[in-house]
Amino acid sequence: MAHLLGAEALHLEVPTKVVFDSVTLGVAEGDRIGIVGRNGDGKSSLLMMLAGRREPDGGQVTMRGGTTIGVLDQAEVFAPGETVGNAIVGDRPEHEWAGDPRTRDVIAGLVADLAWDAPVDALSGGQRRRVALASLLIGDYDILFLDEPTNHLDVEAIAWLADHLKRRWPQGQGALLVVTHDRWFLDEVCNTTWEVHDRIVDPFEGGYAAYILQRVERDRQAATIEQKRQNLARKELAWLRRGAPARTSKPKFRIDAANTLIADVPEIRDRVSLQSMAVQRLGKEVVNLLDAGVAYGDREVLRDVEWRLAPGERTGILGVNGAGKSTLLGLISGDVEPTAGRVKHGKTVKVATLTQRLDELEEHLNEPVRVVIGRLRTSFTVGSGSKAQELTPGQLLERMGFTNAQLSTPVKDLSGGQKRRLQLLLILLDQPNVLILDEPTNDLDTDMLAAMEDLLDSWPGTLIVVSHDRYFLERVTDQQYAILDKRLRHLPGGVDEYLKLRAAEKAQGRGASAPGPSDASTTPALSGAELRAAEKELAAVERKMERLQADIAKSRNGLADLDQADYQLLNLEMAKITALEDDVAALEERWLELSAALE
Repeated sequence: MAHLLGAEALHLEVPTKVVFDSVTLGVAEGDRIGIVGRNGDGKSSLLMMLAGRREPDGGQVTMRGGTTIGVLDQAEVFAPGETVGNAIVGDRPEHEWAGDPRTRDVIAGLVADLAWDAPVDALSGGQRRRVALASLLIGDYDILFLDEPTNHLDVEAIAWLADHLKRRWPQGQGALLVVTHDRWFLDEVCNTTWEVHDRIVDPFEGGYAAYILQRVERDRQAATIEQKRQNLARKELAWLRRGAPARTSKPKFRIDAANTLIADVPEIRDRVSLQSMAVQRLGKEVVNLLDAGVAYGDREVLRDVEWRLAPGERTGILGVNGAGKSTLLGLISGDVEPTAGRVKHGKTVKVATLTQRLDELEEHLNEPVRVVIGRLRTSFTVGSGSKAQELTPGQLLERMGFTNAQLSTPVKDLSGGQKRRLQLLLILLDQPNVLILDEPTNDLDTDMLAAMEDLLDSWPGTLIVVSHDRYFLERVTDQQYAILDKRLRHLPGGVDEYLKLRAAEKAQGRGASAPGPSDASTTPALSGAELRAAEKELAAVERKMERLQADIAKSRNGLADLDQADYQLLNLEMAKITALEDDVAALEERWLELSAALE
C-alpha cells in the first residue's frame, strides 16, 4: 500500500517527564488506526504531532506531496455568532453543496435535527460536536485525524459515524487515525491499533478485540507485566469472545486462538451467587414503577411505565437526549415524584447515583485522597461465596489505578479521570444496594474502564446504567430498555434492536418509503443451491486461512535461524511473510462476506 505519512525518531518532553523517546511510525493508504493508552501517556500529543499541529522536540514528520489532511480537535472552536449552516458549508451557495452526495449524507446523518440558522453558541455540547464533525466530514481528505470524535455523541450518532468512516474511502485508500476510549467504535472501524505507553508506541494488527488478544499473548510470553493486569486483560478477552454476539464474526483461526487463551477464565460474573447476595441485602422487592408517568406542566415526559426492578438486575437504559432518561432515573432514586401512577420502594432499598457531575467530591476538594477514604468504611467486600474478598480502601484505590504518591494528592489536583474513579469508590464504600450510573465512562481510558467493569462484576446489587458508551453498556448489563415515544420498551435484541427501531421511527417521521441504513445493508436471501455453494466456499476459505497461518508461523520461527547480518536475505523472507499476510487479509474479507450472507 502506498505510503502517506512517516514519523522518524520523534521525541517529546513536557516539564515533568519525557512523553516520547525515538518513536518511528508510518501511515499507508488503507490504514484505519485506533490509538489507545492510559490518560496522560501522550495519545493526543502523538496525533497532533503527526497532523502537524504540534512540533516535536526531536525527530521529524514527513508527508507525501499533495496529501490533504483533516483534523478534529477535542475542543470545538467556532467564530462568535457562527450559525450551524455557515459553520458546516461556509458561504457556498445551496445548489453547490446540496448537489454533493457526501455533504447531503453527512448533514442528514449528523445535524438533520438542528435549525440551519441556529447560533452555534446556543447549542449543547453534543450538538456542537456534531456540527464540528459535519464541518470536517464534508471535506475531501486523504487522512483524517480524529481526537475523541465520540465525545458527547449518543449511540445513534456513534453508529452513524462508524458506518460513514467504513464507507468513506474505497478499500485500500485514504487513512484514519483516531484517539478514542470508545471500544465498540475502535472494534467497528479500525484495522490497526497503536498502544501508547512508557514513551513508546506498540502497533497491533486489528481493532480493539484483536488488540486485546495480542496484548494478552504478548504479556503471557514476556511475563514482565504484573499478574493482575494480565488477568484483567484475559477477563476482558473472555467478554469479547463470549459476551457480545456481534463480536463472534471473527475468522475462525482468531476464535481458536482466543479460546486457547481463555480456556481457564470463568464467566465474567457469577450471576447465581450475586443474585443470592442481592436478595439477602434487598429482599424480594426493590423498586416498582406501576403505571407511572411524569409531566412538567403541559409537557408529558413519561407515560404508562410498568417496571418491577429485581434484586441483582443489571439493566442499561437507551434513549435520545431529552427522551426522559434522567426523569426515569429520578423515579427510581426517589428524586422525582410521578404525576401519574405510583412508585414503590422496598423497605431495605438504599439507592446511590453516580451523576455526571462530581457532587460527592465538592466538600473534599482540599483534602488528600488518603484522608477522604480513611474516614469511610475500613473494608469492602468484592466477589461472592467462596470467592469473596475483603479489600481495604487503599487496596480498592490501587485496583482503580491510584498510586501511593496519589494518595497524598489533594482531590482538587486530581485529573478528571481520577476524580471520576474516586467518586465511584466513595459511593461504593457507602454500601448502597441499588446503584445508578449516569454516563460513568467520562474521562476514563480503556484500561481504567476495564478496571471499573471488573469492580462492578463483583458488586452484588441492582445496577441501572445510562451510557452512550455501547461497549460499557453491553459489558456491565444483562439487558437493555429504551425510552421510545415516552414509554419504556424492553429490547431483547439489545442496542442493535434500538438502532433499528430509531431508524424506523425516523423514516416514519419523514413519511418516506426510502430504505433506512439497516435496510440498505440487508443481504439478499440465498437460494438452496447458492446456500450450499456459500457454505462450501466458507469451509474452503477457513482451511486455507489455517494453512496460511501455519506457514506464517513457520516462516517467522525460521527467521531466528537465519544470519541476522544478512539483511538482503532477511528482507526477502519478510517480503514472503508480508505476502502471506496479505493473502490472509483478503481471505478474511471473503470470510466475513460469506458469513454475513449465511446469517
